[in-house]
Amino acid sequence: MERYIDYDTEGTVFGRPEQIEPRYRVIKDSITLLAEIKFSISREEIYAFQRKVEFYERKKGIKVTRKAVISPFVDPRARPIAERLNIEVYTSGYDVRI
Repeated sequence: MERYIDYDTEGTVFGRPEQIEPRYRVIKDSITLLAEIKFSISREEIYAFQRKVEFYERKKGIKVTRKAVISPFVDPRARPIAERLNIEVYTSGYDVRI
C-alpha cells in the first residue's frame, strides 16, 4: 500500500489547479485498487473521486481495476452514483478485501 500525491496543473479534477491525493493505492497480483478514506461521502465527492481516478490513470498510464470509498457516513443519494461508476462503498476499512 502506498500513498499517491500529484498536482493537477490543468484543473481537470476540481476545475482549478490543485493537489490531487486519492488516499491510497494498493497493487496486489495485478490488481490496482485506488481508495479514498473520508469522514463522510456526498454525491459530489463520488464524482470528484471518479475524476481523481481518471487523473491518476492518465498520469501513471495504469488502469485502475478497483475503486473504493471508505467512510462511516455515506449520503444515501451517493450510493446509486457510486454503483453506476463501479465504485465500491464501504462503511469500515475492515470490510475491504483485496
